[in-house]
Amino acid sequence: MRCVIARFPFDLTKGGVVESMKGVKPEPVTSEFVIIGRRQYPAKQVGQVITRQDRRDFSAGEVLRAMTQLGFTCRTRPAAAPAPVAGSYQRASAMLGTPPVGLTS
Repeated sequence: MRCVIARFPFDLTKGGVVESMKGVKPEPVTSEFVIIGRRQYPAKQVGQVITRQDRRDFSAGEVLRAMTQLGFTCRTRPAAAPAPVAGSYQRASAMLGTPPVGLTS
Protein backbone atom coordinates (compact mmCIF):
# COMPACT_ATOMS: atom_id res chain seq x y z
CA MET A 1 0.00 0.00 0.00
CA ARG A 2 1.29 3.43 -0.87
CA CYS A 3 1.65 5.69 2.16
CA VAL A 4 2.99 9.23 2.34
CA ILE A 5 5.25 10.04 5.27
CA ALA A 6 7.20 13.31 5.40
CA ARG A 7 5.99 14.18 1.88
CA PHE A 8 7.65 11.04 0.46
CA PRO A 9 5.66 8.08 -0.89
CA PHE A 10 6.46 4.63 0.48
CA ASP A 11 5.14 1.27 -0.69
CA LEU A 12 4.58 -0.53 2.59
CA THR A 13 3.09 -3.91 3.43
CA LYS A 14 2.15 -5.26 6.83
CA GLY A 15 4.62 -8.13 6.43
CA GLY A 16 7.36 -5.74 5.36
CA VAL A 17 6.85 -3.58 8.45
CA VAL A 18 6.88 -6.64 10.72
CA GLU A 19 10.09 -7.85 9.05
CA SER A 20 11.71 -4.40 9.40
CA MET A 21 10.89 -4.26 13.11
CA LYS A 22 12.26 -7.75 13.86
CA GLY A 23 15.18 -7.51 16.23
CA VAL A 24 14.47 -3.86 17.06
CA LYS A 25 14.22 -3.30 20.80
CA PRO A 26 11.25 -1.06 21.66
CA GLU A 27 12.06 2.23 23.32
CA PRO A 28 9.99 3.35 26.32
CA VAL A 29 6.53 4.48 25.23
CA THR A 30 5.58 7.99 26.32
CA SER A 31 2.64 8.91 24.07
CA GLU A 32 1.55 7.46 20.71
CA PHE A 33 2.53 3.87 19.98
CA VAL A 34 2.03 1.06 17.47
CA ILE A 35 1.51 -2.56 18.49
CA ILE A 36 3.58 -4.85 16.26
CA GLY A 37 3.41 -8.47 17.28
CA ARG A 38 3.24 -8.37 21.06
CA ARG A 39 5.44 -5.30 21.43
CA GLN A 40 4.57 -1.63 21.76
CA TYR A 41 6.81 0.66 19.72
CA PRO A 42 6.73 4.47 19.86
CA ALA A 43 5.31 5.81 16.59
CA LYS A 44 8.43 7.88 15.91
CA GLN A 45 10.68 4.82 16.31
CA VAL A 46 8.58 2.84 13.82
CA GLY A 47 8.67 5.74 11.37
CA GLN A 48 12.43 6.04 11.64
CA VAL A 49 12.99 2.33 11.03
CA ILE A 50 10.62 1.94 8.06
CA THR A 51 11.48 5.22 6.30
CA ARG A 52 15.16 5.52 7.31
CA GLN A 53 14.53 9.23 7.90
CA ASP A 54 15.28 11.43 10.87
CA ARG A 55 12.46 11.57 13.42
CA ARG A 56 12.24 15.34 13.06
CA ASP A 57 11.18 14.95 9.40
CA PHE A 58 7.75 13.45 10.11
CA SER A 59 5.02 13.54 12.73
CA ALA A 60 3.74 10.69 14.85
CA GLY A 61 0.33 11.29 13.27
CA GLU A 62 1.65 10.46 9.80
CA VAL A 63 3.07 7.16 11.06
CA LEU A 64 -0.09 6.30 12.99
CA ARG A 65 -2.24 6.98 9.93
CA ALA A 66 -0.06 4.76 7.74
CA MET A 67 0.13 1.94 10.30
CA THR A 68 -3.65 2.04 10.85
CA GLN A 69 -4.21 1.73 7.10
CA LEU A 70 -1.94 -1.32 7.08
CA GLY A 71 -3.99 -2.93 9.86
CA PHE A 72 -1.81 -2.35 12.93
CA THR A 73 -3.30 -1.33 16.27
CA CYS A 74 -2.29 2.20 17.23
CA ARG A 75 -2.96 3.80 20.59
CA THR A 76 -2.18 6.86 22.66
CA ARG A 77 -0.92 6.41 26.19
CA PRO A 78 -3.17 8.39 28.56
CA ALA A 79 -1.53 11.05 30.67
CA ALA A 80 -1.11 10.17 34.33
CA ALA A 81 -3.77 11.68 36.55
CA PRO A 82 -2.42 14.07 39.16
CA ALA A 83 -2.50 12.83 42.74
CA PRO A 84 -5.34 14.30 44.79
CA VAL A 85 -4.28 17.07 47.13
CA ALA A 86 -5.36 16.36 50.66
CA GLY A 87 -6.49 19.12 52.97
CA SER A 88 -4.92 19.79 56.35
CA TYR A 89 -7.54 17.68 58.15
CA GLN A 90 -6.84 14.64 55.94
CA ARG A 91 -3.06 15.07 56.33
CA ALA A 92 -3.34 15.28 60.11
CA SER A 93 -5.61 12.21 60.20
CA ALA A 94 -3.17 10.27 58.03
CA MET A 95 -0.29 11.24 60.31
CA LEU A 96 -2.22 10.04 63.34
CA GLY A 97 -3.19 6.82 61.59
CA THR A 98 -6.93 7.24 62.00
CA PRO A 99 -9.43 7.56 59.16
CA PRO A 100 -11.17 10.94 58.82
CA VAL A 101 -14.70 11.19 60.24
CA GLY A 102 -17.38 10.18 57.73
CA LEU A 103 -14.98 8.27 55.47
CA THR A 104 -15.01 4.94 57.32
CA SER A 105 -16.29 1.91 55.50
